[in-house]
Amino acid sequence: MTENELREIVSRIRPADEGAAAAARARQSSLAKPPRSLGKLEDISVKLAGISGRVNNRIKKTLVMVFAADNGVTREGVAVTPKEVTLRQAVNMTKHKTGMSALARSFGDSVRVYDVGIDAPARRELINAKIRRGTASILRGPAMTRPEALGALEAGFNAAMDAKRDGFDAVGIGEMGIGNTTTSAAVLCALTGCAASTATGRGSGLSDEGLMRKTRVVEEAVRLNAPDGNDPIDVISKVGGLDIAAMTGAYLGCAAARVPAVADGFISIVAALCAYRLCPAVRDHVFLSHASEEPGYALAAKELGLSPWLLLDMRLGEGSGCPLGFRIMQAACAVMNDMATFDEASIDDGYLVELDEVEGFNYEK
Repeated sequence: MTENELREIVSRIRPADEGAAAAARARQSSLAKPPRSLGKLEDISVKLAGISGRVNNRIKKTLVMVFAADNGVTREGVAVTPKEVTLRQAVNMTKHKTGMSALARSFGDSVRVYDVGIDAPARRELINAKIRRGTASILRGPAMTRPEALGALEAGFNAAMDAKRDGFDAVGIGEMGIGNTTTSAAVLCALTGCAASTATGRGSGLSDEGLMRKTRVVEEAVRLNAPDGNDPIDVISKVGGLDIAAMTGAYLGCAAARVPAVADGFISIVAALCAYRLCPAVRDHVFLSHASEEPGYALAAKELGLSPWLLLDMRLGEGSGCPLGFRIMQAACAVMNDMATFDEASIDDGYLVELDEVEGFNYEK
């Protein structure tokens, strides 16, 4: 992908359809229930209407896309898990033997795993979109070149276009890459200017000493590479990873194709933030599944202006929140499509006028 091609993609992404969203809000107001009694399920149904341009939607065919890549920063002792696990777990996902893929199989979700940068020869079980075999250590210099970052972004964008072509109603965006909580923390620091201690967590289980070392690596990598926080591609290429770049492209692709995109945890939301910084309209197409235990997650969610649905103390990654998120979306659609209105239920809604006057209720919201 060239710089011009990226600009062209961004230019054609449109915000939510406000007319359809308003019609969806009006229907929610007519359903036989107390005002706002279904909370976020109502919000989700309205947001889906803004994406599709129609009030009634169905989430039937769902896909988790996983982007796998190795990160050279693992050489700095920032992870307790060997980097070889990236390849092993990427392959295991295709056999439904990981947390995410076991959930996906249980619910009937499809799974596609893309190798965008695993430090090993290509495997037939994985979709080969390899840009290079792993990145350089961000403590020693840039993770990759800018053209390589754009190449990974293109791979993610194309994956989203393929999902649209194949008729998926919603897409979850996950990752597999040992060391990528470190690169995600560095990207978040570069984008927001926050302290390394704010963005950096224990990942897969670092000790106190390991966390201190990881925090120093993040802080020094950002200082050394001096990424431009106003240029997400510069940030990704200097202190990010091929997985983050591809996920950023996937969010852009979902927004361009008007396909709802469900984010997983920390790495996934940092990539969503990168996509949002490239094109603010992307936010209208992104849903947050669960709140990650990683400390930087809350900051990224605040920067996006979105809130997660689930508090399950999860920190697995892989896209494991996405199959759960799909179920919430299906519930929101069921409410919108199948509930009776006051008229259909033969209920006089005059009592709602009184409810509107009670503090905390506003039926028009």
